Amino acid sequence: MEIALLGPLGARIGQSSVVPSAAKPRKVLALLGLDCGRPVSVSVLVDELWGDRPPRSAEATLHTYVKQLRRLIAHALDSDVPSWSVPEVAPLPAQAVGPRDVLRRVPGGYLLDVPAASTDAARFERLATAGRHALEAGMVAEGCALLVRALRLWRGPVLADVEPGFVLRSEVLRLDELRMAAFEERFDAELRLGRHRAVLGELASLASRFPLHETLHAQLILALHRCGRSWQALETFRTLHRTLVDEMGLEPSPRLQELHAAVLRGDPALESGGTSLPRPLAAR
Repeated sequence: MEIALLGPLGARIGQSSVVPSAAKPRKVLALLGLDCGRPVSVSVLVDELWGDRPPRSAEATLHTYVKQLRRLIAHALDSDVPSWSVPEVAPLPAQAVGPRDVLRRVPGGYLLDVPAASTDAARFERLATAGRHALEAGMVAEGCALLVRALRLWRGPVLADVEPGFVLRSEVLRLDELRMAAFEERFDAELRLGRHRAVLGELASLASRFPLHETLHAQLILALHRCGRSWQALETFRTLHRTLVDEMGLEPSPRLQELHAAVLRGDPALESGGTSLPRPLAAR
């Protein structure tokens, strides 16, 4: 079974989708998919579906949604022809011969009994963690490549076609933060490798989407300066400065102001391979 969470919700066995069309069963599948291999309690599922105002029939209705999912799983199992497009995704265990083996009732809740590696979210976290460890070990090119692979798994916002409740919303925020951290680390590595021209367009696009994000702007400023476009680097700083003051009443961080001053004076330290704030500047 393959489950896609980093974008529109997807779940399939072989070539057959098991994603229901109705909104609440989709939420149940999304929550179970995020916790593949781990039980999800009935109370958590009820909180996600109805918040703090569940109907009296909440548990019975939840079981109806589970039965709908099992019917989709049964149909997919009946028509399954092994065709695994992602090498890391393991097929269903040999003992999973029916829908109740895949979506199990366990004490206090339900469990989607498929490997965690069946989800793109789990693969993203594994690759991003490996990339971070490689960078920490000084293997910059290897770490950068792993982070690029991790980020390529994203097809859009987390669960883009599922309206999250309280429980899903917290997980969406967590994955979004992990994605942003991976972007920062990947661009940091690209700049250390001297690939400022290759990432300039992507950096500009992300900085536009996140107009208050200082790290992305610092990386964009450095990339522009290294590409011989210092005037644009300075304009990027001025735009960020205005946005921070107008919307937040804040000045840019000392780290960013130091980078701005270094661009103004044409500090040679900016030309060497380094991060969004070269270490020689940070040490002064």
